[in-house]
Amino acid sequence: PKIDYTSLIKEIGQAHNALGELSGLLINTPNPDLLTTPLLTKEAVLSSRIEGTQATIEEVFENEAEEKISEAGEKEKDIREIINYRRAMHTAIEELKKRPMGETLIKKIHYVLLNSVRGANKDRGNLRRMQVYIGSPGTPIEESSYIPPPITKFPSLLSNWEKYINSNKEKDPLIQIGVAHYQFEAIHPFMDGNGRIGRLIILLFLYQRKLLSHPLLYISEFFEENRQDYYGLLNSVSEKGDWENWLRFFLYALKTQSLRAQKTVLKIIVLYNDSKNAISNVNSVYAINLLDIVFTSPVVSFVHIKKRLKTKSYQTIYNLLAKFVKVGILEEVSGRKRNRIFVFKQLLDILK
Repeated sequence: PKIDYTSLIKEIGQAHNALGELSGLLINTPNPDLLTTPLLTKEAVLSSRIEGTQATIEEVFENEAEEKISEAGEKEKDIREIINYRRAMHTAIEELKKRPMGETLIKKIHYVLLNSVRGANKDRGNLRRMQVYIGSPGTPIEESSYIPPPITKFPSLLSNWEKYINSNKEKDPLIQIGVAHYQFEAIHPFMDGNGRIGRLIILLFLYQRKLLSHPLLYISEFFEENRQDYYGLLNSVSEKGDWENWLRFFLYALKTQSLRAQKTVLKIIVLYNDSKNAISNVNSVYAINLLDIVFTSPVVSFVHIKKRLKTKSYQTIYNLLAKFVKVGILEEVSGRKRNRIFVFKQLLDILK
C-alpha cells in the first residue's frame, strides 16, 4: 500500500524511541530469562482474552503448580489455550532460527496453539479449506461484519504476505509490521486462532528485526483495552483503505506498551533485588535457586519445586518454603495440610 509517511512521522519516531528504551533495558537486565515466563504468560492471557477467555494470570500459574491436565470445565479450557499460546511463542522463536516468517512457520505455530479440546475440530496445523465469515454466533453470512477471501485466492495472498513481511522494501519496519498484521487478519488463513497468531507475529517480527532484544512486549493489553477501535480500524482498512488511522493506532499501541513494559521490568528487577536481600540470612545453598523458581512461576507447590530444585531432600524443600513464608516472599493460600499452594503475591501484583 501507499503510506503517507509525512503524517505519521511523529508517531513512528515515538514508537521507535520507546521500543529502543525497552530493548536497551532488557539487554542490561542481569537475568532476562527470569522475565520471560511471567511476561510471556501476561501476553498469552491478554491475547487470549481478546478472543473471549476469562482465566487470570494467577489461575494459569496455579493450574501449572498443581499440574492439572483436565479440560473438563470452561476455565480449564481457557487455561489450556493460554498455556498453548506461550508454548507456541517458544516454538516460533526456535523455528525462526531455521526459516523465515511464512506459511510453514505459521502452520507450526497453529499446530501448537490448537493442541486442546477446543482445537480438536479446527483443522489444527492446516490452512482453512472452506469459506468462513466473522460475526456474532448465529449471524447469517449476509449480516457478517467481515468475509475473508475465498480459499481459491489463498496461494497468491499468502505468497504476497510472506514476500512483504520478509522484504526490506518498506521504509520503516514498524509500518511494515502494522501493514502485515492487517494483511494476516484480513486473509484469515485458519479456521480458528487467527487473532492470536497475528498478534504473536508482531512480537516475532520485532524480535527478528532486532527492534526488541527479547520478545517481551505485551501488546495485546492495549488491543484488549481498546478492542472496539482495534477491530473497527482493521475493518476501516478493508472497507475504505484507511491505512493512516489504523497505523496511527498501531504505532501508539507499540509506544504505550513499550513504556508500560519498561515500568513492569524495572519493578520486577527492584523486587528481585529486595527479595535477594531478604533471603541473605537464609542458610541454604538452594535459596537463590528457589528465588529464581518463584520469579518464573509465582505460584508453586511442593511437587512443582521438587522437580525443579536440585535437591533430593524433602526436608530441605519444606524448610526453604517455611523460611520464604517467614521473610514474606511466599504466602500459603490453600489452607491444606497436604498439596499446599504458595503464592508470590508481590510479583503477581506487578503482573496484574
